[in-house]
Amino acid sequence: MLPTVRKILIGAVRKILSSFWDENLSHVKSHIYDPSRYYHCNLRSVYRFSESHSGSIPKSDRTNVAIFWDLDNKPPNTVPLFIAASKLKTTAFSFGSVRLMVAYGKSQQLNCVEKKGSIKTSEVFSCRVCNRKFSTNEKLVNHFRQIHESEHQKRLNQIESARGTRRVKLVGRYSMNMEKYRNAARYILTPVVGYKLGDELKRAGFWVQTSSHEPQKANIALKNHMVETMDRRQADCIVLVSDDMDFLEVLKEAKRRCVKTVVVGDVSDGTLKRAADTGFSWKEVLLGKAKKEAVSVLRRWKDRDILKRLEWIYDPKVDSKWYEFDEDTSVENGIDAREDDARVWWKLDKDTYAAST
Repeated sequence: MLPTVRKILIGAVRKILSSFWDENLSHVKSHIYDPSRYYHCNLRSVYRFSESHSGSIPKSDRTNVAIFWDLDNKPPNTVPLFIAASKLKTTAFSFGSVRLMVAYGKSQQLNCVEKKGSIKTSEVFSCRVCNRKFSTNEKLVNHFRQIHESEHQKRLNQIESARGTRRVKLVGRYSMNMEKYRNAARYILTPVVGYKLGDELKRAGFWVQTSSHEPQKANIALKNHMVETMDRRQADCIVLVSDDMDFLEVLKEAKRRCVKTVVVGDVSDGTLKRAADTGFSWKEVLLGKAKKEAVSVLRRWKDRDILKRLEWIYDPKVDSKWYEFDEDTSVENGIDAREDDARVWWKLDKDTYAAST
Protein backbone atom coordinates (compact mmCIF):
# COMPACT_ATOMS: atom_id res chain seq x y z
CA MET A 1 0.00 0.00 0.00
CA LEU A 2 2.76 2.45 0.92
CA PRO A 3 4.78 2.03 -2.32
CA THR A 4 1.62 2.65 -4.34
CA VAL A 5 0.88 5.90 -2.48
CA ARG A 6 4.49 6.95 -2.92
CA LYS A 7 4.32 6.36 -6.66
CA ILE A 8 1.10 8.37 -6.93
CA LEU A 9 2.60 11.31 -5.01
CA ILE A 10 5.78 11.25 -7.11
CA GLY A 11 3.74 11.21 -10.32
CA ALA A 12 1.62 14.16 -9.18
CA VAL A 13 4.70 16.19 -8.27
CA ARG A 14 6.26 15.44 -11.67
CA LYS A 15 3.12 16.60 -13.49
CA ILE A 16 3.04 19.86 -11.52
CA LEU A 17 6.71 20.53 -12.19
CA SER A 18 6.42 19.70 -15.90
CA SER A 19 3.40 21.98 -16.36
CA PHE A 20 5.17 24.80 -14.55
CA TRP A 21 8.30 24.28 -16.68
CA ASP A 22 6.31 24.26 -19.96
CA GLU A 23 4.57 27.52 -19.07
CA ASN A 24 7.74 29.39 -18.15
CA LEU A 25 10.22 27.82 -20.55
CA SER A 26 9.44 30.15 -23.42
CA HIS A 27 9.69 33.21 -21.19
CA VAL A 28 13.01 32.07 -19.73
CA LYS A 29 14.42 31.30 -23.19
CA SER A 30 13.38 34.64 -24.62
CA HIS A 31 14.83 36.41 -21.59
CA ILE A 32 18.19 34.68 -21.94
CA TYR A 33 18.62 33.98 -25.63
CA ASP A 34 16.64 36.72 -27.32
CA PRO A 35 19.02 37.96 -30.06
CA SER A 36 17.58 41.47 -30.19
CA ARG A 37 17.96 41.89 -26.44
CA TYR A 38 21.50 40.58 -26.54
CA TYR A 39 22.36 42.87 -29.43
CA HIS A 40 20.77 45.88 -27.67
CA CYS A 41 22.86 45.27 -24.55
CA ASN A 42 25.97 44.98 -26.64
CA LEU A 43 25.30 48.28 -28.36
CA ARG A 44 24.76 50.02 -25.06
CA SER A 45 27.98 48.66 -23.58
CA VAL A 46 29.95 49.57 -26.69
CA TYR A 47 28.51 53.10 -26.64
CA ARG A 48 29.45 53.56 -23.00
CA PHE A 49 32.93 52.25 -23.66
CA SER A 50 33.45 54.58 -26.59
CA GLU A 51 32.17 57.52 -24.56
CA SER A 52 34.50 56.81 -21.66
CA HIS A 53 37.59 56.25 -23.83
CA SER A 54 37.06 58.83 -26.55
CA GLY A 55 38.86 62.12 -26.53
CA SER A 56 35.83 64.08 -27.69
CA ILE A 57 34.89 67.31 -25.97
CA PRO A 58 31.89 66.97 -23.61
CA LYS A 59 28.71 68.92 -24.12
CA SER A 60 29.43 71.39 -21.34
CA ASP A 61 32.91 72.43 -22.53
CA ARG A 62 32.61 75.91 -21.10
CA THR A 63 34.96 76.60 -18.21
CA ASN A 64 33.55 78.09 -15.02
CA VAL A 65 35.49 81.23 -14.06
CA ALA A 66 35.62 83.02 -10.70
CA ILE A 67 37.07 86.53 -10.19
CA PHE A 68 38.63 87.41 -6.82
CA TRP A 69 39.66 91.04 -6.42
CA ASP A 70 41.95 92.25 -3.65
CA LEU A 71 41.03 95.95 -3.37
CA ASP A 72 44.59 96.87 -2.40
CA ASN A 73 45.31 96.37 -6.09
CA LYS A 74 43.16 98.88 -7.97
CA PRO A 75 43.23 100.06 -11.60
CA PRO A 76 44.96 103.30 -12.69
CA ASN A 77 43.37 106.51 -11.45
CA THR A 78 42.93 107.86 -14.98
CA VAL A 79 40.20 105.29 -15.75
CA PRO A 80 36.78 105.23 -14.06
CA LEU A 81 36.42 102.23 -11.79
CA PHE A 82 33.21 101.02 -13.41
CA ILE A 83 34.89 100.89 -16.84
CA ALA A 84 37.92 99.08 -15.40
CA ALA A 85 35.69 96.50 -13.69
CA SER A 86 33.71 95.98 -16.91
CA LYS A 87 36.94 95.48 -18.89
CA LEU A 88 38.12 92.95 -16.32
CA LYS A 89 34.84 91.08 -16.55
CA THR A 90 35.07 91.02 -20.37
CA THR A 91 38.59 89.58 -20.17
CA ALA A 92 37.43 86.89 -17.73
CA PHE A 93 34.59 85.94 -20.10
CA SER A 94 37.26 85.08 -22.70
CA PHE A 95 38.32 82.15 -20.49
CA GLY A 96 34.81 80.79 -19.93
CA SER A 97 31.54 81.50 -18.16
CA VAL A 98 31.98 83.86 -15.21
CA ARG A 99 30.07 82.39 -12.26
CA LEU A 100 31.44 84.44 -9.38
CA MET A 101 32.81 87.99 -8.99
CA VAL A 102 33.99 88.94 -5.50
CA ALA A 103 35.92 91.96 -4.15
CA TYR A 104 37.38 92.16 -0.63
CA GLY A 105 38.70 95.26 1.10
CA LYS A 106 38.67 97.40 4.21
CA SER A 107 35.81 99.79 4.82
CA GLN A 108 38.12 102.81 4.59
CA GLN A 109 39.27 101.70 1.12
CA LEU A 110 35.73 101.77 -0.21
CA ASN A 111 35.46 105.58 0.15
CA CYS A 112 38.64 106.71 -1.61
CA VAL A 113 37.60 106.81 -5.27
CA GLU A 114 36.45 110.40 -5.49
CA LYS A 115 39.47 111.75 -3.57
CA LYS A 116 41.77 110.42 -6.28
CA GLY A 117 39.57 111.82 -9.01
CA SER A 118 39.04 108.50 -10.76
CA ILE A 119 35.36 109.31 -11.32
CA LYS A 120 34.56 112.45 -13.26
CA THR A 121 31.04 113.73 -12.81
CA SER A 122 29.22 116.72 -14.26
CA GLU A 123 27.05 117.11 -11.15
CA VAL A 124 27.58 120.27 -9.07
CA PHE A 125 27.31 119.80 -5.30
CA SER A 126 25.77 122.83 -3.57
CA CYS A 127 25.37 123.59 0.11
CA ARG A 128 21.71 124.01 1.11
CA VAL A 129 22.61 126.37 3.96
CA CYS A 130 24.82 128.98 2.26
CA ASN A 131 24.27 127.97 -1.41
CA ARG A 132 28.00 127.58 -1.97
CA LYS A 133 28.95 125.17 -4.81
CA PHE A 134 31.62 122.45 -4.85
CA SER A 135 33.02 120.16 -7.52
CA THR A 136 33.01 116.99 -5.40
CA ASN A 137 30.84 115.62 -2.65
CA GLU A 138 33.91 115.15 -0.44
CA LYS A 139 34.59 118.90 -0.40
CA LEU A 140 30.93 119.65 0.29
CA VAL A 141 30.86 117.34 3.31
CA ASN A 142 34.08 118.83 4.71
CA HIS A 143 32.69 122.35 4.30
CA PHE A 144 29.41 121.42 5.98
CA ARG A 145 31.11 119.78 8.96
CA GLN A 146 33.71 122.50 9.51
CA ILE A 147 31.40 125.53 9.25
CA HIS A 148 27.70 124.77 9.59
CA GLU A 149 27.97 121.89 12.01
CA SER A 150 30.14 123.93 14.39
CA GLU A 151 27.71 126.88 14.15
CA HIS A 152 24.79 124.58 14.93
CA GLN A 153 26.62 123.24 17.97
CA LYS A 154 27.21 126.78 19.26
CA ARG A 155 23.49 127.56 19.00
CA LEU A 156 22.62 124.42 20.93
CA ASN A 157 25.11 125.32 23.67
CA GLN A 158 23.63 128.83 24.00
CA ILE A 159 20.11 127.44 24.31
CA GLU A 160 21.17 124.85 26.87
CA SER A 161 22.95 127.43 29.05
CA ALA A 162 20.09 129.99 28.94
CA ARG A 163 17.21 130.07 31.45
CA GLY A 164 13.72 131.55 31.51
CA THR A 165 12.65 134.15 28.96
CA ARG A 166 16.14 134.36 27.44
CA ARG A 167 15.97 130.67 26.54
CA VAL A 168 12.57 131.20 24.88
CA LYS A 169 13.91 134.15 22.87
CA LEU A 170 16.96 132.16 21.69
CA VAL A 171 14.77 129.27 20.56
CA GLY A 172 12.58 131.65 18.56
CA ARG A 173 15.59 133.42 17.05
CA TYR A 174 17.41 130.23 15.96
CA SER A 175 14.39 128.11 15.02
CA MET A 176 14.57 128.84 11.25
CA ASN A 177 18.35 128.38 11.13
CA MET A 178 18.13 125.11 13.03
CA GLU A 179 15.37 123.81 10.75
CA LYS A 180 17.39 124.76 7.69
CA TYR A 181 20.45 122.98 9.11
CA ARG A 182 18.50 119.78 9.84
CA ASN A 183 17.09 119.65 6.29
CA ALA A 184 20.53 120.24 4.78
CA ALA A 185 22.21 117.68 7.05
CA ARG A 186 19.63 115.06 6.06
CA TYR A 187 20.61 115.57 2.42
CA ILE A 188 24.38 116.24 2.63
CA LEU A 189 25.51 113.82 5.33
CA THR A 190 23.67 110.88 3.73
CA PRO A 191 26.11 108.93 1.49
CA VAL A 192 25.50 109.51 -2.21
CA VAL A 193 25.16 106.31 -4.26
CA GLY A 194 27.47 106.05 -7.27
CA TYR A 195 30.69 107.78 -6.22
CA LYS A 196 32.24 105.28 -3.81
CA LEU A 197 34.48 102.38 -4.74
CA GLY A 198 32.13 99.76 -3.34
CA ASP A 199 29.15 101.24 -5.15
CA GLU A 200 31.00 101.31 -8.46
CA LEU A 201 32.00 97.67 -8.10
CA LYS A 202 28.45 96.67 -7.23
CA ARG A 203 27.22 98.54 -10.30
CA ALA A 204 29.65 96.45 -12.38
CA GLY A 205 28.24 93.22 -10.93
CA PHE A 206 30.76 92.45 -8.17
CA TRP A 207 29.84 91.21 -4.73
CA VAL A 208 31.71 93.55 -2.34
CA GLN A 209 32.70 92.29 1.10
CA THR A 210 34.13 94.67 3.70
CA SER A 211 36.27 93.73 6.68
CA SER A 212 37.50 95.42 9.83
CA HIS A 213 40.59 97.63 10.06
CA GLU A 214 42.73 94.76 11.35
CA PRO A 215 45.79 94.08 9.17
CA GLN A 216 45.52 91.18 6.68
CA LYS A 217 41.87 90.60 7.66
CA ALA A 218 40.62 91.11 4.09
CA ASN A 219 43.39 88.92 2.63
CA ILE A 220 42.57 86.06 4.98
CA ALA A 221 38.87 86.26 4.13
CA LEU A 222 39.66 86.35 0.41
CA LYS A 223 41.98 83.33 0.63
CA ASN A 224 39.39 81.35 2.59
CA HIS A 225 36.77 82.17 -0.04
CA MET A 226 39.09 80.98 -2.83
CA VAL A 227 39.81 77.69 -1.06
CA GLU A 228 36.11 77.16 -0.35
CA THR A 229 35.32 77.72 -4.04
CA MET A 230 37.90 75.10 -5.02
CA ASP A 231 36.60 72.67 -2.40
CA ARG A 232 33.09 72.93 -3.84
CA ARG A 233 34.44 72.69 -7.42
CA GLN A 234 32.56 75.81 -8.43
CA ALA A 235 35.36 77.15 -10.65
CA ASP A 236 37.75 75.61 -13.17
CA CYS A 237 39.64 78.87 -13.64
CA ILE A 238 40.41 81.56 -11.04
CA VAL A 239 41.20 85.17 -11.95
CA LEU A 240 43.05 86.86 -9.07
CA VAL A 241 43.45 90.65 -9.07
CA SER A 242 46.32 91.27 -6.69
CA ASP A 243 50.08 91.75 -6.33
CA ASP A 244 50.20 90.53 -2.73
CA MET A 245 52.61 87.69 -1.98
CA ASP A 246 50.18 86.28 0.60
CA PHE A 247 48.22 84.61 -2.21
CA LEU A 248 51.19 82.56 -3.45
CA GLU A 249 50.24 79.45 -1.47
CA VAL A 250 46.65 79.63 -2.72
CA LEU A 251 47.89 79.68 -6.33
CA LYS A 252 50.09 76.66 -5.66
CA GLU A 253 47.13 74.85 -4.11
CA ALA A 254 45.04 75.65 -7.19
CA LYS A 255 47.75 74.20 -9.45
CA ARG A 256 47.81 71.00 -7.36
CA ARG A 257 44.05 70.74 -7.87
CA CYS A 258 44.40 71.29 -11.65
CA VAL A 259 42.58 74.64 -11.46
CA LYS A 260 43.77 77.22 -14.00
CA THR A 261 44.92 80.56 -12.55
CA VAL A 262 45.14 84.04 -14.09
CA VAL A 263 46.75 86.96 -12.23
CA VAL A 264 46.04 90.63 -12.99
CA GLY A 265 48.34 93.21 -11.41
CA ASP A 266 50.56 96.21 -11.94
CA VAL A 267 53.83 94.37 -11.21
CA SER A 268 55.07 93.25 -14.63
CA ASP A 269 57.25 90.35 -13.47
CA GLY A 270 55.87 89.49 -10.07
CA THR A 271 56.08 86.22 -8.17
CA LEU A 272 52.34 85.69 -8.42
CA LYS A 273 52.42 85.87 -12.22
CA ARG A 274 55.26 83.35 -12.34
CA ALA A 275 53.32 80.97 -10.09
CA ALA A 276 50.09 81.34 -12.10
CA ASP A 277 49.32 79.81 -15.48
CA THR A 278 49.23 83.25 -17.09
CA GLY A 279 49.23 86.91 -16.05
CA PHE A 280 48.26 90.32 -17.39
CA SER A 281 48.83 93.92 -16.41
CA TRP A 282 46.06 96.47 -15.95
CA LYS A 283 47.21 98.21 -19.12
CA GLU A 284 46.72 95.01 -21.15
CA VAL A 285 43.27 94.52 -19.63
CA LEU A 286 42.12 98.08 -20.33
CA LEU A 287 43.49 98.14 -23.90
CA GLY A 288 41.92 94.78 -24.78
CA LYS A 289 45.22 92.95 -25.34
CA ALA A 290 44.44 90.46 -22.58
CA LYS A 291 41.18 89.48 -24.29
CA LYS A 292 43.03 88.80 -27.57
CA GLU A 293 45.78 86.81 -25.86
CA ALA A 294 43.20 84.68 -24.04
CA VAL A 295 42.56 82.73 -27.26
CA SER A 296 46.18 81.57 -27.53
CA VAL A 297 46.31 80.89 -23.79
CA LEU A 298 43.26 78.62 -24.00
CA ARG A 299 44.77 76.78 -26.97
CA ARG A 300 47.98 76.26 -25.01
CA TRP A 301 46.06 74.94 -22.00
CA LYS A 302 44.13 72.54 -24.21
CA ASP A 303 47.32 71.16 -25.81
CA ARG A 304 48.87 70.69 -22.38
CA ASP A 305 45.82 68.78 -21.12
CA ILE A 306 45.93 66.49 -24.17
CA LEU A 307 49.61 65.75 -23.59
CA LYS A 308 48.93 64.94 -19.95
CA ARG A 309 46.18 62.55 -21.00
CA LEU A 310 48.49 60.81 -23.47
CA GLU A 311 51.34 60.58 -21.00
CA TRP A 312 51.99 56.97 -19.91
CA ILE A 313 52.85 56.28 -16.29
CA TYR A 314 53.89 52.77 -15.28
CA ASP A 315 51.75 51.19 -12.61
CA PRO A 316 52.82 47.64 -11.59
CA LYS A 317 49.33 46.72 -10.43
CA VAL A 318 47.68 47.75 -13.70
CA ASP A 319 50.41 47.20 -16.27
CA SER A 320 51.86 43.91 -15.00
CA LYS A 321 52.22 41.47 -17.93
CA TRP A 322 50.62 38.05 -18.03
CA TYR A 323 52.76 35.55 -19.86
CA GLU A 324 51.28 33.18 -22.44
CA PHE A 325 52.49 29.62 -22.13
CA ASP A 326 52.40 26.62 -24.40
CA GLU A 327 50.61 23.46 -23.48
CA ASP A 328 53.89 21.83 -22.42
CA THR A 329 54.81 24.67 -20.07
CA SER A 330 53.96 23.95 -16.46
CA VAL A 331 52.06 26.26 -14.16
CA GLU A 332 55.02 26.48 -11.81
CA ASN A 333 57.12 28.07 -14.55
CA GLY A 334 54.39 30.63 -15.09
CA ILE A 335 54.39 31.54 -11.43
CA ASP A 336 58.17 31.87 -11.53
CA ALA A 337 57.92 34.13 -14.56
CA ARG A 338 55.49 36.45 -12.79
CA GLU A 339 57.78 36.55 -9.76
CA ASP A 340 60.74 37.40 -12.02
CA ASP A 341 58.73 40.18 -13.64
CA ALA A 342 57.86 41.63 -10.25
CA ARG A 343 61.50 42.00 -9.28
CA VAL A 344 63.49 45.16 -9.64
CA TRP A 345 65.37 45.01 -12.93
CA TRP A 346 68.77 46.01 -11.56
CA LYS A 347 68.84 43.26 -8.92
CA LEU A 348 70.27 40.15 -10.59
CA ASP A 349 69.39 36.67 -9.49
CA LYS A 350 72.39 34.88 -8.05
CA ASP A 351 71.44 31.57 -9.66
CA THR A 352 70.94 33.17 -13.08
CA TYR A 353 74.25 35.03 -12.80
CA ALA A 354 76.09 31.85 -11.74
CA ALA A 355 74.56 29.83 -14.59
CA SER A 356 75.57 32.44 -17.17
CA THR A 357 79.18 32.49 -15.91
